[in-house]
Amino acid sequence: MRPRFIGAMGLITSSLAKGRALYVDALGLPLRQAEGAGFLHSTRLGGGRYFGVWPLSEAARTCFRTDRWPTDRPVPQMFIEFEMANPAAVSAAASEFESKGYTPLHRPRTDPWGQTVARFQTEDGVIVGISYVPWMHRPAGPKAKRARASRRARRVPLARAGR
Repeated sequence: MRPRFIGAMGLITSSLAKGRALYVDALGLPLRQAEGAGFLHSTRLGGGRYFGVWPLSEAARTCFRTDRWPTDRPVPQMFIEFEMANPAAVSAAASEFESKGYTPLHRPRTDPWGQTVARFQTEDGVIVGISYVPWMHRPAGPKAKRARASRRARRVPLARAGR
């Protein structure tokens, strides 16, 4: 298993309105609600690719296909997703997790928005995702390409620099 980076992390809240009041209204985070979804998120915060505030009812729906979190499981307070190289790597990593005794909340699947993910839960209640999100692996736009080209141009080998 070789995660590439932390693809997503966020908090799970019992009330989206209270989450919005704290993280958007009080802290001023640039979180927005996805069309047709019941959670807040941003891909514009430094230090990460995605941050979200996920209602517990939606986490339950995503993991168990019901609006209520099962009473026999710890109530999660946060989620973190480790980004893999491709969908096949998600399946391999999920199998490896299972072989080490971790029971999945759900096995690998591809969601309508294109994310392939398997989720597990720690004894503390944290939801851990093994994930592949296509847009996180696409080359950046023209501005990022220009910045990379500029950095490469500044790297002059010592022999060519006259040393």
